[in-house]
Amino acid sequence: MSSIALNFLLVVVGFVLLIKGADYLVNGASSLAKRFNVSDIAIGLTVVAMGTSAPELVVNIISGSVTDVDSGANEVVFGNIIGSNIFNIFLILGISAVIYPLTVERNALWKEVPYSLLATFIFFILVNDALFFDAEKNSLDVKDGIILLTMFVLFLVYIFMNLSRNPEAEIAEDIEIYGSLKTTVMIVLGIVGLVFGGNLIVENAVTIAKFFKVSDKMIGLTILAAGTSLPELATSAVAAFHKKSDLAVGNIVGSNIFNLLLVLGATSIVHAPLVYTASLNTDLYIVMLGTFMLFIFMFTLNKYKLDRAEGMVYLIGFIAYSYYLFVRENILPGLF
Repeated sequence: MSSIALNFLLVVVGFVLLIKGADYLVNGASSLAKRFNVSDIAIGLTVVAMGTSAPELVVNIISGSVTDVDSGANEVVFGNIIGSNIFNIFLILGISAVIYPLTVERNALWKEVPYSLLATFIFFILVNDALFFDAEKNSLDVKDGIILLTMFVLFLVYIFMNLSRNPEAEIAEDIEIYGSLKTTVMIVLGIVGLVFGGNLIVENAVTIAKFFKVSDKMIGLTILAAGTSLPELATSAVAAFHKKSDLAVGNIVGSNIFNLLLVLGATSIVHAPLVYTASLNTDLYIVMLGTFMLFIFMFTLNKYKLDRAEGMVYLIGFIAYSYYLFVRENILPGLF
């Protein structure tokens, strides 16, 4: 029991690192944005999204190194990313919008959000070889990884070509501008805090879950996906609390794009081929639905804003999905 008590303590330490890391990253990124007259959403889509996607990349590279397909390592790789993207868009956007209604820049609505949806759709085609290409099994191979990474590079090129875009989005006047060294240190410390805090929480939560006899499959579908999404949750919640809507939205949209294109692209090249289970298609549909809902919500209630009521819809959707997941894994009984 003393060992489990230590695991609980390390989870608490992980949360402290996570929250402080998010605070440093948001303040450092905001300072960077104002210093170079760059929009918050451009910073959120790049620096912040890269930092908060680091845990997914670490977990997937480690999981992908397990070459025994029967071990479920491939399901962990895909489940981690798909589950993380569901957490990001339903839980984190929902919580952030409830904290403070999120204004979405028009350019992001018509370009970055559709690109996130396109990335999910392309990924859906690439992993469903049996459905689209009459292959014997579904997998993500090196060729697929190159396609995903190419889309990721194109996304980065677009962002960097439009770094100072955005005549309509003003950067808040109350943002403090730090010196170059301090700004860099804050961003680096923020990312380090997020990565180490997230890893502490995930590793020790898994140990606690195993102690209480929770199955390995359920750990991969829930704890790893939730744990690697904690940096996004912390960062977007802090950004929303500070009323930095573009940073909160850019973090989520950017993280989802990074997860699918960079993390899975890199993992599939390093550990190809990754065998894909078609049952995860249902979860992919949920990701597409959540992304499409963000687009639709921009034209309901207040235009170009994710209101608290819409945030609640996301949260209710997340609860419904979680219940469905537990029923699917035979952990909870179905209603019908």
